[in-house]
Order: sequence, then structure tokens, then C-alpha cells
Amino acid sequence: MNNMEHSQSKSQPAPHSSAVLECRELSMVYNNGPEQIQVLDKLNFQAYRGERVAIVGSSGSGKTTLLHLLGGLDQASSGQVIIDGNDLSTMNDAQLGKLRNQSLGFVYQLHHLLAEFTALENVLMPMLIRGEKRKNILPKATALLERVGLTERIHHKPAELSGGERQRVAIARALVSEPACVLLDEPTGNLDPNTAESVNQLMLEIGREQNTCFITVTHDMALAKRMDRVFRLYQGQLVEQSVV
Repeated sequence: MNNMEHSQSKSQPAPHSSAVLECRELSMVYNNGPEQIQVLDKLNFQAYRGERVAIVGSSGSGKTTLLHLLGGLDQASSGQVIIDGNDLSTMNDAQLGKLRNQSLGFVYQLHHLLAEFTALENVLMPMLIRGEKRKNILPKATALLERVGLTERIHHKPAELSGGERQRVAIARALVSEPACVLLDEPTGNLDPNTAESVNQLMLEIGREQNTCFITVTHDMALAKRMDRVFRLYQGQLVEQSVV
């Protein structure tokens, strides 16, 4: 499907603003024996600073594949992913790692916190990897954990936290470096509705304060409808949906 169904989104980027993230003719083909499976088909897409975008679609439509390509975790069959002006297809592993650390944040359905470290240490990790001194970033990480309601839990390890608390730590970790874009894969998929709503609200508030671009893959239509734009991944293309 090549025709896009355009809608008036909640917030439109300025006409001359540059995209934080862009896909150009992005394709992904998997070989399954003699059969080739086309997951993405010359997909084009742009997202802007401060914009909130949801990507929905049926299971197996390629949403997670797309997210992995956007994050430089997989390599496309053809086409480009450009983040903050950097073409991922031209970068080696070390350069990709540096770009992910500086320009991207990630929040997964399964939080992927490091079990042996406390909530505070998990949030500090991206900045420590960057080479920042612990004493310089400790106040910011502590303040973020306080902001997500974990003042009394900062020295607890993931096993000592509830699902909602672990996901709040993951959000703080993704935002501590104030990345240009945060990629989220079913961020509230394992949470009960009340906890999911609380986490969603918090995530969107902090992202708005930092003017961060959010790209969220989700089955949660309540979350999707709170975004500025919603796209359905269908037959390898992103089809824009009306936001009600």
C-alpha cells in the first residue's frame, strides 16, 4: 500500500525544521530457504524533535524489525536510516555504539535493567559509558529517579522493584542523557492498566519537558491516541492514521 492517509496531527513540525530521524527507501528482506520475505518495502518516514509518534500493526507486520533498524541494532537490506544527520549505513560498530549512546534512548517491554546494579546505578550507566564522572552526573540521575516517584527506591536492585517501578527506572535511564530520540518497544505491555496509564503519563511529561522525539511501537491504542501522529505498518509501508 503506497498511498498515505494524512491527518491533521496534534503538533506539526516547523516547515523548515530538520528531521531527528529519517528513513529513505528502507527495505528489509529475509531469506527463508528458497523464499524471500519482504518485511519493509522502500519505506520513507521522518520524525522531528519533540514529536511523539506511535507505530501500530498486527503481530508479524515488522514493527520490532523496524524499531531495531531505527536504533542501528540491525542492518537493512537496502535504504538509509539517518539520525541527527548521521547515515547509519556508513558507520562501523564503534561509531554506531557512540551514536546510540549520545543520540538515542531505548525503553523495552522487558525493561532490560542490569540485575546486579541498583536503580540509581542503572540510570547512571549510559553517562558512565560516555565517560562522565559519577560525581558530576549523580545529582541529575537522582533527580530523575525522584521525578519518576522512586525517591525511596533508588538503592534497590531490579528484583526488589515492582514491574511499574522497573519500567520507571528504564524510562529514567533512557532520558538521563537527554537524547534526541527515544525508541520504545511496547513500553507498558507487561503492566496492568492503572500502572500503564501512570507510566505513560510520566513518560510523555518528561519527554515534553526535554523536547525529546518519542517513537513508540505499541498495541496499546490508548497510548497511541495520545501521540501526535499514529502510523500503521501494513505491507511494508507506514500508513498514517487519523488521531482521535
